[in-house]
Amino acid sequence: MKYFPLITIPLTIFAGIHLLGDRRFLIIAGLVLIQAMLPIIVLFEGRKPPARVLVTMATLCAIAVAGRIAFFMLPQFKPMLALVIISGTALGKEKGFLIGAATIIVSNMFFGQGPWTPWQMFALGSIGYVAGVIFYEKKIRRIPLAIYGALAAIIIYGGIMNPASVLMFQPQPTAEMFILAYATGFPFDAVHAVATVVFLLLTARPMLEKIERMKVKYGDV
Repeated sequence: MKYFPLITIPLTIFAGIHLLGDRRFLIIAGLVLIQAMLPIIVLFEGRKPPARVLVTMATLCAIAVAGRIAFFMLPQFKPMLALVIISGTALGKEKGFLIGAATIIVSNMFFGQGPWTPWQMFALGSIGYVAGVIFYEKKIRRIPLAIYGALAAIIIYGGIMNPASVLMFQPQPTAEMFILAYATGFPFDAVHAVATVVFLLLTARPMLEKIERMKVKYGDV
């Protein structure tokens, strides 16, 4: 179950595109979100966590959405990815994945839903998931976290969204199209990486310290 979203969500996106078409992207996005929630539901059923867990997750998601909206005038230079990494680092991989996926579908209500939404949900959710795998319950240092943020922006987010742009809009994709997508997308990925590093260096320590104090005071969140 812990690897469930990473396996089923890409299959859902591909199947949805071929069977439903891009005009059904909201159905695909809904299925992606449901699958992202399943590990959390199973986890909650086993542990019966208090309401503060949901409140913490909702708050981090809301901050990430607000950060994307607040920096709308700066394309790609947004704190959203950094906040999802912080969420996965503080709360673990399953919660990091759900916060990343939910952040996209909520913020796209302001920026516009489209066939790109499920891809973005999977990309950002994966970044939160991997952050949880690498950093959860470990001593956190800002530099390794910032390095991961830069690599995640280029390799994970760009590595998913660049080929996705070809698959979404080209009925007969070729290798040259994918290479061109990576080449044209890299400058945007680089800006995204710089923004993620900056926001992680500025916000990771105070936010992680606050969440850690909550864990000490109220128990695991």
